[in-house]
Amino acid sequence: MSDPVLYRQNGGVVSIVLNRPDRLNAIDPGLAEAFLTATERAVADIAARVVIIKGEGRAFMAGGDLAYFREAGAEAPAAAWRLIAPLHRAISLLAESPLITIAELHGAVAGGGLSLALSTDLAVCTDTARFDMAYLKVAASPDCSGSWSLVRHLGLRRAMGVALLGQTLSASEALALGLVNSVFPADLLSAEVEAIADRLCGGPREAIAATKRLLRAAGDKPLEEQLETEAEAFVTAAGSRDFREALAAFFERRPPKFE
Repeated sequence: MSDPVLYRQNGGVVSIVLNRPDRLNAIDPGLAEAFLTATERAVADIAARVVIIKGEGRAFMAGGDLAYFREAGAEAPAAAWRLIAPLHRAISLLAESPLITIAELHGAVAGGGLSLALSTDLAVCTDTARFDMAYLKVAASPDCSGSWSLVRHLGLRRAMGVALLGQTLSASEALALGLVNSVFPADLLSAEVEAIADRLCGGPREAIAATKRLLRAAGDKPLEEQLETEAEAFVTAAGSRDFREALAAFFERRPPKFE
């Protein structure tokens, strides 16, 4: 039996691969626990800079495994918690870490799969990807940060439309709404995501991490507090080796070499 999640690493780039292709990578307890384990491994690795989350087979993720819930019967609430607890822990760990997360999306991106994709820092998809919140189709409400992320990406009115009206969005519609950063033909997707990851790995590590922290906190802080946090982060950056290297490279008209 194959592992439900694969962990691959190339230098500072970690790929966490959802690996239940025969079930469109639908979430069962094995996948949920394995995803948390992979996340904990990446966050603990001081060499890691970027985490790519992707799916094997025809889809990124089709949401929760409905067969698993059917088999649970009256124990469905406990069964749901077995999926949700590790996934929520993993999403929190990645959001709070300095690692930049990239969702590499293709095929169906539905239910918990869409919520997971929305939780990442960046998202890139194929031109044939399809996006669907899908929760109401099984009489459930969003999990995996879906409600939190959707409102922040779209605003309340548009988020309500996507979540309540059962809209399936095309790749171009997802791009227009800001749910993804870029759209590529399927045969170019992996190479383009790798190029983005390599670019981030070659950038100033601490400044990138600080930018992630600032942006993720911005929606929950009043302006004065955010200004103070920005000032502290910039002052810290001004004392770093990377800052000095960037200035030297600018005046010497050469590419910088960051740590």
